[in-house]
Amino acid sequence: MTDSPIKFGTDGWRAIIADEFTFANVRACAQGTAQYIREAGLAERGIVVGYDTRFASDRFAAAVAEVMAANEIRVYLADRAAPTPVIGHAIVARKAAGSVVITASHNPAEYSGFKVRTEYAGAAPPDILATIERFARATSIDVKSMPLPEAETRNLVERFDPREGYLGHITELVDLERIKKAGLSVVVDSMHGAGAGYFTDLLSGGTTTVLKTRGELNPNFPGMHNPEPIARNLSSTSELVREQGAQVALATDGDADRIGVIDGAGKFVDQLLTYGLLAYYLLDVRGLRGPMVKSVTTTRMIEKLGELYDVPVHETPVGFKHLGPKMLETDALIAGEESGGFAFRGHLPERDGILSGLYILDLLARRNKQLPELVDELFEKVGPHYYDRIDVTMTAENRAQVEDRLRFLEPTEVAGVPVTGIDRVDGLRFTLEGGGWALIRLSGTEPLMRIYTEVGSEQLVKPVLDSVRELTGV
Repeated sequence: MTDSPIKFGTDGWRAIIADEFTFANVRACAQGTAQYIREAGLAERGIVVGYDTRFASDRFAAAVAEVMAANEIRVYLADRAAPTPVIGHAIVARKAAGSVVITASHNPAEYSGFKVRTEYAGAAPPDILATIERFARATSIDVKSMPLPEAETRNLVERFDPREGYLGHITELVDLERIKKAGLSVVVDSMHGAGAGYFTDLLSGGTTTVLKTRGELNPNFPGMHNPEPIARNLSSTSELVREQGAQVALATDGDADRIGVIDGAGKFVDQLLTYGLLAYYLLDVRGLRGPMVKSVTTTRMIEKLGELYDVPVHETPVGFKHLGPKMLETDALIAGEESGGFAFRGHLPERDGILSGLYILDLLARRNKQLPELVDELFEKVGPHYYDRIDVTMTAENRAQVEDRLRFLEPTEVAGVPVTGIDRVDGLRFTLEGGGWALIRLSGTEPLMRIYTEVGSEQLVKPVLDSVRELTGV
């Protein structure tokens, strides 16, 4: 093994462009993926290659295609930037072996990434990622490459428009005509990412209006810390909602697999509430039934809804590399995590911010209520739940110190609330008296420590987060 920087985290490999994310390292990842595909006996099915709107993403994708072609694996290369779930649908439609998407999702602008999806269009599970990483980092790796024009001439690379099949499939999952006729006023914030244009194309032609913001390509993602659809990055969008008198805003992250929701008052509807609303929509409003899957960092409203509607709930570590396989195993109705990523039965075992947003609009159209009213309705079922998280930037030294500290951390109370249970499913989680919880987790894709909490009192959120951070010593 070399001292290669390539290390796959929660959702692929991410690194700073021109520092560790170089063409040489991307080609090594592509060669590792090609070797996995060949050893798995999937080479004849070909692979889909996509990319986002970040700096040089199209050129990195071309480099991946050149490596795959040199390994005699046919490549379906997207002819434009596209959301990760759109590329996922292309895997299924073409019965391909999987995909590689050049994207760093919600990371800051200086990052890019290498995401791998399987033949079922889900995030590659840990064993597959470990195999690809091992191949990519091997000292003996022989990276093959074929110039793209030659690969196209030899019919080893086929360029395609990924939008068409996806848009057609979406019409089978949600009643777009009902949303178009509902007279909703919707702000769509694409955060300069790959989701630009999708909501407009799907919802044009009725009384519902769509106002676009940050819909133009800009790899610098100006006006935000990073293209992640959370409150700190959506202040201008909230202001626009209030100015325009819109009923809702939908924001998608850099590769449009996550959703952020803002109500008509310009208030951010957090990711845990969004998961609760989506599960309630499927179970109560549409009357569907099936298991639900959640990560350790997301809402316990899902357990309460599971009890109310008599459906099982399964919990996994963070990341769709865990959630997706569990969703397939259980034929789950919905799966979701704290990041704002949700997957649905009948679609893909993978996050889709576009379909998630359409389901929120369908909920509004079917119930003819505003989002705050629907949140109140949900709380009547499961009780009030309030959430927040803090992100703490880590150095390598900080991380090692915190890891050591967490091994032995067993507090009896947090912010004066008794701790009734501790588990280490993924990170360190404290169950609090009254049903709340707090969790400390070191990110697998960024140099961050994240601290989360969900409690029954809004006034308790900040004290719990501050108390837990103090426990970490950082």
